[in-house]
Amino acid sequence: MKRLKYPADSVRIEALFRHAGKPDQETETSVQKIIERVRKDGDKAVVAYARRFDGVEMAGPEEFFIPRDRLKAAWEGLPSDLRKALERAHRRIRDYHEKQKMEGFTWRDDLGNRMDQRVLPLARVGVYAPGGTAAYPSTVLMDVVPAKVAGVREVLLITPPLRPGMESVVASYGAAWLAGVDEVLAVGGAHGLAAAALGTRTVRRVDKIVGPGNRFVAAAKRQLYGEIDIDMIAGPSEILILADSSAPPAIVAADLLSQAEHDPDAQAVAILIGEYDMDALEDEIKRQTKLAPRRGFIRQSLKARGALIQVEQADDAVLLSNLKAPEHLEIMARGARTLSKRITNAGAIFLGRYTPEAIGDYVAGPNHTLPTGGTARFFSPLSVWSFQKTSHVVECSKRGLADLADTVITIAEAEGLDAHAEAVRRRR
Repeated sequence: MKRLKYPADSVRIEALFRHAGKPDQETETSVQKIIERVRKDGDKAVVAYARRFDGVEMAGPEEFFIPRDRLKAAWEGLPSDLRKALERAHRRIRDYHEKQKMEGFTWRDDLGNRMDQRVLPLARVGVYAPGGTAAYPSTVLMDVVPAKVAGVREVLLITPPLRPGMESVVASYGAAWLAGVDEVLAVGGAHGLAAAALGTRTVRRVDKIVGPGNRFVAAAKRQLYGEIDIDMIAGPSEILILADSSAPPAIVAADLLSQAEHDPDAQAVAILIGEYDMDALEDEIKRQTKLAPRRGFIRQSLKARGALIQVEQADDAVLLSNLKAPEHLEIMARGARTLSKRITNAGAIFLGRYTPEAIGDYVAGPNHTLPTGGTARFFSPLSVWSFQKTSHVVECSKRGLADLADTVITIAEAEGLDAHAEAVRRRR
């Protein structure tokens, strides 16, 4: 794990903060071929790719979907404590997102003209849920619940098919039942996304696809954007912790490891303000890593992308945080809420020693599908707004058109669009 000091190591810090894990050209080319073959051959291509990439033999497209009674059975078969936990998380996620619903409005001017903004839900959306090495029922809840709150009529869950050794994925099926998923397409990866985005004889196309995935999923979302909408391009998970001497090293270390355990590309960084005991923190990280079941991933992540950065004052910590634009930002320092008001770039902010990032992953209520790789500069977390669209309605009175006509004609003629001007003249 790197030990750096600001501003002496500014160049190295900036390099560390650069986004890693973007798909390479080989990945992009492979995904492009998959998409084009699905576009051309539809169901036949999906069956072939399911055999090649998902490792399952499908007799035909009739096996693409998981019956709803299997989802119900999956839910009923979960341990009672897990069902209770998922129900509580579902309730809190729903209650938080209910407050996000956007309403339309009407504006009437003094000429008798009426302008409306209508807010409408998307008709059909796809939610991608990874299932290659682990199950993420929490992601199913986080991605499906805001769509349902927005009023989306049909939610399609896209997830790899169940294979031997992947029994834990059943938890995601159970979460899908709880959240009210309408269909489950048991086809993973780029071919699953292509089928949902382009449509086949069997799979009806969606308007938008959301959710995380590997580099092939990320590349597919990037290439399919425009055919459909997407939420964001998700990269490796990351955490940035701003801590001063009031933050116990054991807690800071635990929170760094909670992100580093995701995979070798995850990034865990702590910015230590003032006279923080960096040696004590490093010793604690080593001690906790030895005890962690996923210590292999943790060690790879911390070696490749982890860092402890010493700064003299809180102003420096805020500056570096806004430069990084982290997915998850924890502030364990005196005056944490005041410091947070100066943060302009972050996916989610967690304040104080009693608010680990993990609480946001599961049960706090706000969404855990967040912008990564510095994209918090311009992307927002997944929300109800992600599943709504707006339309404008304009209705002019006779007097209103007469009053506005000269303005339209003058601007249209300045732009060389004479037919625009004529369309107004003929109504005078």
